[in-house]
Amino acid sequence: MSLFNTTYDVLVIGAGHAGCEAAHASAKLGAHTLLITMSLQNLAQMSCNPAMGGIAKGQILREIDALGGMSGIVADKTAIQFKMLNKSKGPAMWSPRAQSDRMQFSEEWRNVLENTKNLDLYQDMVTNLLVENGQITGVRTSLDFPIKAKSVILTAGTFLNGTIHIGTKQFSGGRAGERASTGITKELVNLGFETDRMKTGTPPRVDARSLDFSKMEEQPGDEIPIKFSYSDASSFLKEQRSCYLAHTSPEVHRLLKTGFARSPMFTGTIISAGPRYCPSIEEKIERFSSKDRHQLFVEPEGWTTNEYYVNGFSTSLPEDVQDKALRSVSGFENVKIIRFGYAIEYDYFPPTQLKHSLETKRIANLYFAGQVNGTTGYEEAAAQGLMAGINAVLKLQNKEAFVLKRNEAYIGVLIDDLITKGTEEPYRMFTSRAEFRTLLRQDNADIRLTPKGNRLGLASDKRLDIVKEKIKNTATFIQFLKKTSIKPNAINPLLLSLGSKAIKQSMKMYKVFSRPEFNIEIIRSVKEIANYIHEHQTCTSVLEQVGIDLKYSGYINKEKKTAEKLSRLENVRIPENFDFDKIKSLSIEARQKLSKIKPVTISQASRISGVSPSDISVLLVYLGR
Repeated sequence: MSLFNTTYDVLVIGAGHAGCEAAHASAKLGAHTLLITMSLQNLAQMSCNPAMGGIAKGQILREIDALGGMSGIVADKTAIQFKMLNKSKGPAMWSPRAQSDRMQFSEEWRNVLENTKNLDLYQDMVTNLLVENGQITGVRTSLDFPIKAKSVILTAGTFLNGTIHIGTKQFSGGRAGERASTGITKELVNLGFETDRMKTGTPPRVDARSLDFSKMEEQPGDEIPIKFSYSDASSFLKEQRSCYLAHTSPEVHRLLKTGFARSPMFTGTIISAGPRYCPSIEEKIERFSSKDRHQLFVEPEGWTTNEYYVNGFSTSLPEDVQDKALRSVSGFENVKIIRFGYAIEYDYFPPTQLKHSLETKRIANLYFAGQVNGTTGYEEAAAQGLMAGINAVLKLQNKEAFVLKRNEAYIGVLIDDLITKGTEEPYRMFTSRAEFRTLLRQDNADIRLTPKGNRLGLASDKRLDIVKEKIKNTATFIQFLKKTSIKPNAINPLLLSLGSKAIKQSMKMYKVFSRPEFNIEIIRSVKEIANYIHEHQTCTSVLEQVGIDLKYSGYINKEKKTAEKLSRLENVRIPENFDFDKIKSLSIEARQKLSKIKPVTISQASRISGVSPSDISVLLVYLGR
């Protein structure tokens, strides 16, 4: 079937992490989908660091997987190292992270997409959006022919009018070696959309053969690595590659400062906001002047390549300054730079212009996902792409939008933050952004979201059965602990060895093992528990759930009750096209903010900056609640 006479159900612009998830989801849900990208050789590129997951990002990746997305499976199949971060803290903070083979990651995503039914790929640049009567009808490409579509998802990343900065040099580009995308921003502005600029950056890549790793601290992966994906479709990591830790020094900082006069960060050439929590090395030196050194994580980009990523040295300083400063880092004395670091400015669209479904408020059936919404990070982009792909199909099927609440997923927090609060700097997810993070752990994303993914048609029945079995086995194990007593002579030696008070009479196991001295590894060494695990063939994921319940059930139940109370406001809906200006008892700021954001529930309205509790009370009274 020719592009000239086909009307696609869903057309996705851009094949980064957001675009790939969007295209895969919509096609898997039965929509005839077209994915357009300027380069089919660069699908799902890891433009910055070659890693997936991390603090809060790992939770998002597991949520994507639980819903039926592919990023977790692709990350597992192409991982070269895996670590569970924050293990010294409570389970709400545990975050999985994996180093990836950057080239294999892109290749594996292409394999996934080429083998997805209902999905077509096409290489070209979209320059215009076709709109009729306030609704998207397709796009026009650089080859000047139209492609018709019932819905369009824009996931252009950093490519929209991208400008690359290295010292005093500036040139057009979406990332190093690739041209920028032009035309779409102008089209959207003409349609009435607000736009602005953001900045991000990347560090130099270096040749590992020129480094002295003996002067650095080796950072191996976990001894027993686990996977991102809850499915059986991803491989288990049997071998791993190490990362290394190096540090800057006062001399490195002195050399970097010699280039500040030519830095686009300080000369005013770059005026847009960069990521607050991932600053360039020159920003670190300026902002944290009292620190005489900063960490550098030296990370391999694949199994066989000699190219390494210098995480922590993101910069747009001139090439000669980058070279001199890196050579002053211990272990980098003879460094050979493969690619210099650079900063990139690009267009984004303030996300308050979107609905929770990620459909734009101004143009029907047009969706935005990824960095065009002001986010930073592969995981945040992939999550938005997945949700946009799902919702584009649901709307075509005349079904209600799929929206995750803040107490259901980090993805829900991400999207709600974006469309309710907006962002003036690249938005990055942190555990601190989620008020219910004890509920939103990486270990229970399958329990929280696989049933939802299954109802949508993304997560298979097999995956749902695995989750049900996990829930049942966990509940059975906990009941065994609550009903079964343990005698003093069976447990006291262990209690005393842990510095815990001995028991004088038989006591229920659950009460004994809830003591802070215990963890699941210690508990499984108890004979009675070891016998139970052997008899029931209890898997690691169930043991993890039991251990968390023993230690944190009180906190978890308290947070559930709080979430239930707050969720009542989610059920108080505000009519569509509600006129806030007519309620004169609202503050002027509240009227302005509410009219702009157009919240759909009282709960969402309460999270808008500038809307006070008294304004919410007025709204509740006016709505008759």
